Amino acid sequence: MPCPEHLKNDLNVSRETLQRLEILADLLVKWNPRINLVSKSTIDDLWNRHILDSVQTLRCAPLSAEHWVDIGSGGGFPGLVIALATGEAVAPKNVTLIESDQRKCAFLRTVLRETGVSATVVTDRIEKAAVQNADVLSARALADLTLLLEFSDRHLAATGTAVFLKGARWEKELQSAQKSWSFDCEVVKSITDPEAVILKIGELKRVGSHTP
Repeated sequence: MPCPEHLKNDLNVSRETLQRLEILADLLVKWNPRINLVSKSTIDDLWNRHILDSVQTLRCAPLSAEHWVDIGSGGGFPGLVIALATGEAVAPKNVTLIESDQRKCAFLRTVLRETGVSATVVTDRIEKAAVQNADVLSARALADLTLLLEFSDRHLAATGTAVFLKGARWEKELQSAQKSWSFDCEVVKSITDPEAVILKIGELKRVGSHTP
């Protein structure tokens, strides 16, 4: 499934990365009827809704992170796209994808094998997976922000940054999360959805339960 011409400028990736992303798109279209990697209704807009949406996450994160961890990777967005961007100036050195569904992990490993890209796929629940000490932690369409911060507390390095793609309810989620957590947050507008944002979160600390 080739990239539409009108999106190539927005993607702004090398020819090699684009070729790997096209392999991902082809395999996703082939596998999706069997294991429902993404909503069937979004397949026709796959490049914008899923691939470009993931590429913008890479641009929001700290440059050239040592270890990028994607939780609840599912069909590979954004984590697999991040891994396939290897060679780009902003790409992380190592990528780990955590996904509990064995069939989805098989898809992730198939794409990595077909593209010749090296990344680690961990088949486990996020709360049980080995502590990752990630420089960057990402997630998309996984859970509300409060739960994502619980996962971040486990897997994100003390100096790391979390990058979470969020939809129209992001402000309510942010207000709710601030009841349990203290953190810095930068809000970046999405280029694929006018109601969506990317939340860049750092300096995460749990709010004490005691009253001063």
